Amino acid sequence: MNAPLLPEILTRQARSAQADLPLASEGIQRYLWEGRFGPVLIEVKDGRVFVNGQAVEPADARLAGGNAP
Repeated sequence: MNAPLLPEILTRQARSAQADLPLASEGIQRYLWEGRFGPVLIEVKDGRVFVNGQAVEPADARLAGGNAP
């Protein structure tokens, strides 16, 4: 990753025809990570984390339920 990670600034590695959306919204934190395999959108809403729109469960919650990997 060579693009800076700033909460309200989107810096792309290359030009894109897609319109940029604002990263700042009321009650939602968004981070866009440009990685080797493409962009990853990380959002935090009401204390829950979503990656590319899918909810992410904390590892300690999974381990407490006996579903260790």
